[in-house]
Amino acid sequence: MLVNGSHLTYCTNIHPAESWEEVRANLERFVVEVKARVSPDAPFGVGLRLSARAASELVGSRSRARLASPLGVLRRWLDERGLYVFTINGFPYGPFHGTPVKEQVYRPDWLEAERVEYTKRLADILIELLPDGVTGTISTVPGCFQARAPWNPGDAGDAGRAMASNLARCAEYLAQLERDTGKHLILALEPEPCCVMETLGQAVEFFERHALDRRYLGVCLDACHAAVEFEQLGVALAQLRAANITIAKVQLGCGLRIAPVDAAAREALEPFAEGVYLHQVVARSGSELVRYVDLPEALADARAADEWRVHFHVPIFREHFGTLGSTQGDLAALLAEHRRMPISTHLEVETYTWDVLPAEFRAEPIVDAVARELAWVIERL
Repeated sequence: MLVNGSHLTYCTNIHPAESWEEVRANLERFVVEVKARVSPDAPFGVGLRLSARAASELVGSRSRARLASPLGVLRRWLDERGLYVFTINGFPYGPFHGTPVKEQVYRPDWLEAERVEYTKRLADILIELLPDGVTGTISTVPGCFQARAPWNPGDAGDAGRAMASNLARCAEYLAQLERDTGKHLILALEPEPCCVMETLGQAVEFFERHALDRRYLGVCLDACHAAVEFEQLGVALAQLRAANITIAKVQLGCGLRIAPVDAAAREALEPFAEGVYLHQVVARSGSELVRYVDLPEALADARAADEWRVHFHVPIFREHFGTLGSTQGDLAALLAEHRRMPISTHLEVETYTWDVLPAEFRAEPIVDAVARELAWVIERL
């Protein structure tokens, strides 16, 4: 739905689904109901997540001549229900719920041809579903997991050149799609802790070092990730604007905030150290930042710190989780800045960790929770 000129939705990666049939069932079961709650009389956008399996099942071969029939049926189904797709989460390639994901969520990454082919398939799908006159976005992995290719993101080393080359291949493909259809898509790199591009500032370095195509490549500003990294919003926005890099999508999320980091806080964090997702921790002591790849690693380190921020996406309408806090204040500040001067035309709530939250924080039905998150955003816009 449009709110002050920006498309606002939530990401369907909150609903477990790996096959196309499961995705379609979730659209019917959850998305239609969310629309009825928050946008009953106006079109409601869908933040679609498609695994490689679901995308392949939906379209089979990437021959565009074969795409028209199944996607035409889906487009009509969406139109009849007042739904439209403007963005796809192309970050998780494989299984994303109910099985350990951890650092495998980044694979295949931008060092691998499979990531290129998957992203092209998503582009083919989005181009068929995208309404006329709307720019489409696909969010993606920020290069690769840092341990895969540990180097300075501004370095022009072989790994950096290889990733930039694969990104350029995708940009060329998006340019050809625009020539063929008149529709414009942007691939948005999403900085995340412990990846090659951990911060928005590092993304700027990578873009400038490798002269990436700004028309078809941009960034996805994940509010949770930026807050966990203690990024200064004003500085990051100024850097991106100065480098002429589009913030193609903003993902609206909150992480956990712990201050002080004492024995009671560590004990309260234990239930969040679950086994499915990677929960990176950034510890601040004065002006120094120390990063941990996962929450159990941080909990095992007895060193003192002024504050921890944990990459665990928590419901944005809650400021506190028992004795633990959240980065809700950072998200509220981002929305206030967006209201003053729009940051992006695509806004997407993304709280995919609903199923692994401690039970006391996920008692309400999922549709109620999603509608409550969207209402929280709308109130601030």
